[in-house]
Amino acid sequence: MHKTNGVNTSHHPHALKHLVCFSHLRWDFVYQRPQHLLSRCALDCQVLFIEEPIYCDDDSPSQTVVTRNEGVVVATLILPTSTTRFESLKLQREFVDHLLGHFLIDEFVAWYYTPMALPFTSHLSPAITVYDCMDELSAFRGAPAELVEMEQRLFEQADIVFTGGASLYAAKRTRHRSVHLFPSSIDVSHFAKARSACETSDPEDQAFIGRPRIGFFGVLDERLDRELVREVAERRADWQFIFVGPVVKILPTDLPHSENIHYIGQRSYQELPGYIAGWDLAMMPFACNESTHFISPTKTPEYLAAGKPVVSTPIRDVVRTYGSVGLVQIAKDAEEFDRAMDTATSQRTNEWLEVVDELLAHDSWDKTWARMWALIQQCHIGYGVPQSSPRQLWVQSARSKVPHV
Repeated sequence: MHKTNGVNTSHHPHALKHLVCFSHLRWDFVYQRPQHLLSRCALDCQVLFIEEPIYCDDDSPSQTVVTRNEGVVVATLILPTSTTRFESLKLQREFVDHLLGHFLIDEFVAWYYTPMALPFTSHLSPAITVYDCMDELSAFRGAPAELVEMEQRLFEQADIVFTGGASLYAAKRTRHRSVHLFPSSIDVSHFAKARSACETSDPEDQAFIGRPRIGFFGVLDERLDRELVREVAERRADWQFIFVGPVVKILPTDLPHSENIHYIGQRSYQELPGYIAGWDLAMMPFACNESTHFISPTKTPEYLAAGKPVVSTPIRDVVRTYGSVGLVQIAKDAEEFDRAMDTATSQRTNEWLEVVDELLAHDSWDKTWARMWALIQQCHIGYGVPQSSPRQLWVQSARSKVPHV
């Protein structure tokens, strides 16, 4: 039940029943922010998730429209590689119009993860337009040259903007009248399964790897500090370094390789606790560059919920939220990473776990979605556009009650 100014917005006669998402990320890719939020949205209304096209060698366009287990309808346009940009935009626009007509979608929330969807959706008239800004996409490798201009247009059209981290909030809050911080959240019960998993439950493709182990799950791309990984693995030849996730935008040969570095590949969200359970430490060896300046890794609270001490490079949002209270060890180079692994190894005590649980108890994806949806409904039913709010205030209040460890 969502209440705004004392009004139950979820049962309001004009409550929104449809959400249409335009995403550069694929639903069946790594399970992250879009899946967490929109699977919860699907409990309240119909969600149509429109992915960017797939290009292949087929002679003519085709499409797939599939309802996933979460209740989200995932639609993908498949185009010939010979399709020009003009033709692609025309076909995408027609695809969107066809989907809205087919599913009888009239009044809806337009939810954007990418400004690059604007050229084929600007003719639409959504009830509310939301930009959930989860990354600084213009800083990523291969970003389109017009992305910055498109984002400015999206700011002008959006009714509400959400940001996925404090650094992003600071960068975007002056560009729109209604920007709200909703940092990476956590499904505690899912990752807490790693705490009770027994040694014999180690996945087959990890069971043969020796110990001790330090692990990472997530996308392996230009944000990974490959040189740091190589140096730390050399320094710690007695440790095994495990990476679970797909390789994207870089070649597998670009990754560091040695006998104690293991690449397992992408695994499902449901499988992750089983892998983490077999690690002694977790790591976030991100490069400190333009592509990581604004990131707020969802995996930070997930590692902690799994009961694993974490070593991370100095990503701003990680330092601010977790490093400042000693829950994550911060290291800027191989020498510091080496020392931080020793500190983290000795960190996992009952007292440390109590501190972790105290911090994580203040947040969940359920609470995050409820707050987001309440703001959207508030705007829709006539209470006006909610003013910008730094959601980190309640997080900081919670952290102030947690002793430094």
